Parts: sequence; structure tokens; C-alpha cells
Amino acid sequence: MSKLQNPVQMAVIGAAHGIKGELRVKTFTGEPLALADYGPLYARDGRAFQIIDIRPANTVVVVRFKGIADRNAAEALAGTELFVDRSMLPDDGEEDEFYHADLVGLEVRDDTGAALGKVVAVHNFGGGDILDVTLARRKGVLIPFTQAAVPDVSIAEGFVRVDPVAAGLVEDGDGAAPRDEDFDPKGRPRGPRDAGGNR
Repeated sequence: MSKLQNPVQMAVIGAAHGIKGELRVKTFTGEPLALADYGPLYARDGRAFQIIDIRPANTVVVVRFKGIADRNAAEALAGTELFVDRSMLPDDGEEDEFYHADLVGLEVRDDTGAALGKVVAVHNFGGGDILDVTLARRKGVLIPFTQAAVPDVSIAEGFVRVDPVAAGLVEDGDGAAPRDEDFDPKGRPRGPRDAGGNR
């Protein structure tokens, strides 16, 4: 993706829609139709895609890209991820809101300041945002992105601080490991923003 210094994924192309080159596209913007507001979108191989028409369709949008005029051309794009440079996204969110792209790569530290690993991805499977963390002694763990589990985030200094007990990395004081029902994703005062700037 040579055209982009700091790529942020905005969408992924799905199945062809009809016979005139339209495509179903899953967006990661807060407002799906806002996908057209960011100018050209880029594939990993550097190809640029210009939206010439976009409309809502259930949980996705139907998009017509410049130069894609038939179903065969559209079908060849299925699965293509679309990106913009991070510089195209606004920085006017709340103090405790973060873009997923800004969290990936941050060092993970415990409550003593010791380095534990790195954030490799941010997921949301429907129950709240989760940090995918690679630790030195483990292949990888998932940590709920809640105020209790991740009390401090410093993008400028390049780290997040986790509470090992609330994050489920160690057993709590009574010898029992924290349970999934102990976490309240909706109780966090902050969370990652999607590519459109919304939580």
C-alpha cells in the first residue's frame, strides 16, 4: 500500500449486486454513507477506487465505483479491503476516545509499569471492544477494553496500562479467575472510535 503512510481500513468489498457493476460494501464508518466523503479509497496493492454512487441496503451499502461497469469486474473485487490514510480522519473526538488504528502497536504495561506485550488488533464481536494482545509468555490474549481492565491509554507515549486482575491475566484475591459476567463493556467511559469517528 505504497500510497498511504498510515492506512486505516474504512470498508471491505463484498458480493456483486446486480449486473451493472455495483457491489455490496461493509463500511467501518459511523455513518455508512460517509464512506464517500473521504475521497479515493485504496486497496492494499495501491489500486485507487473512486465512489460515483452509494446507497444504503440493510446492513451494508451498495456502491458503484468508477471503471467497474459489469458483474464480472465487480465479482473480481470481492474481499478487497479499502483504506484511507490516517491523516484524512478527524481528530476532534472526546479525550477518552481512540481510533482502533491508534491502539494497534501500543505497548501493554501492567500496573507496575512493566512491559507485558503489544496490542495487535482491536475486535468487537457484539459485546464491546476487545484488545487482542500478544504477550511475551503467551501466544495471545483478549482483554476487554473497559475502564477497569485498561485504566490508562497514552497514544503519545505509546502504551496502554492494564489491571492484570480486571483484564483476566491473573487470578483475583479470592483465588478465582475473573468471569466474563464480571465485565461490563457498557460501563466504560471511553472506547475506540470507528473510522468515522464514532464509538
